[in-house]
Amino acid sequence: MFGLRAASRLMLEVIPPWTQDLGLLIEAVEAWRPSGAGLDWCPGAVLRLPFTRKLCTDGKTISSQALMAFADAAMVFACAAAWNGYRPMSAVDQTAHFLGPAQFDLLADARVIRAGTTTSFGRVAIFGASNRYPVAMMSGAYTMV
Repeated sequence: MFGLRAASRLMLEVIPPWTQDLGLLIEAVEAWRPSGAGLDWCPGAVLRLPFTRKLCTDGKTISSQALMAFADAAMVFACAAAWNGYRPMSAVDQTAHFLGPAQFDLLADARVIRAGTTTSFGRVAIFGASNRYPVAMMSGAYTMV
């Protein structure tokens, strides 16, 4: 079963070093429906991006480039949760909407909306870790290579 231990290995073995340099932390992995989850539940993962000025465009606000890398990395873990293990994959489409500036730790809640045999579709909501302030959302399609 794909869980936190497998996700930690995945972080070190699959995520590129420059993305690891973002300091991402795995908060949760949901490969199976939790008891009491609604009908709209989807497999996924939650990652944390700690705030650091190194990620900021102006020294104050996390850059859109860092947010896209954050969302893309979160989808790797969400897809692995949906597939019950990592499969080599590549993004074929990503659309991002930036909703507001971020000057604090962020969470990315990545969910697989549909896991197909060769292509999966997902969404990522990025928001403040402590205040739940919405910062960005991304949707994407990923193909297995």
